Amino acid sequence: MVSRSEVRKLIISMIQEIFPHHFDNHYLAGEKMGEKDLILQYKDNTLLMKTNDDELEIPRKKDFPEITDKTEHTFLFTLNDVSCFLVWDNLQADENRFAHKEISFFRTISQPEIAWISIVGYHLRNWYSEHQFCGKCGTKTHHKLDERALVCPNCQAVFFPKISPAIIVAILSKDKILLAHNSNFKGGWHSLIAGYVDVGETLEETVIREVKEEVGLDVRNIRYYKSQPWPLSGSMMIGFVAEADEDQPITVDNKEITTAAWFSRENLPDHPTNISIAGELIEKFEKGEL
Repeated sequence: MVSRSEVRKLIISMIQEIFPHHFDNHYLAGEKMGEKDLILQYKDNTLLMKTNDDELEIPRKKDFPEITDKTEHTFLFTLNDVSCFLVWDNLQADENRFAHKEISFFRTISQPEIAWISIVGYHLRNWYSEHQFCGKCGTKTHHKLDERALVCPNCQAVFFPKISPAIIVAILSKDKILLAHNSNFKGGWHSLIAGYVDVGETLEETVIREVKEEVGLDVRNIRYYKSQPWPLSGSMMIGFVAEADEDQPITVDNKEITTAAWFSRENLPDHPTNISIAGELIEKFEKGEL
């Protein structure tokens, strides 16, 4: 098991920042699989990986002689100009060379480019799976020939990949930051307040509502920080910094949030690494940069 401190040494930027590697999500219609192309084959919440001692690799088409033009597959994107394909059929994988790894491996793998394409592919796999049939008339959908979209051959409804906007906010009070423990977190893990944008809301209104609902605080001086795609939940995370009076009583909702408290820079609990916008904001606070 890799410790949090070890992960911090391995990963120095947010998950989508993979320079000098190049990721291109432009859809290439009619792209054919080549022997060196990368193969992403998911099973539930796992991804089939090629194991090489302690390292993990994305397998290539040449690793699976049974893959033919008749194998059900979908073009996803390119990494370093190499095409990546989603393969829907089960593959005959030698257990001595391949293994299905829980998608959470992206948090600790030392190759950021593999981490990134693994979760972007996961996002697209989920979207394709959820839109096999038209939501209007129930007819089986087909992939459009000229762009990444699914179309109903009966009613002509078109479906594009779903991306859900969500806010995440670092709430500050002088030299303290508010961190909360979500009911889904393990142990003493804490993070920032976050939530999905509701219909008819501005992003700033979402910040105000989510903070009030989850911890009972009124915030002010809301300012934009940056955004980050988060494929695991199909989200676009929009980061903010806000201020609050720490003398206000904290009232958790006891649904999503079980505990919340103010923490100083020298006394931070376990929290996300800086592969996420939450971890980056907390790290900047810790360094006195917020």
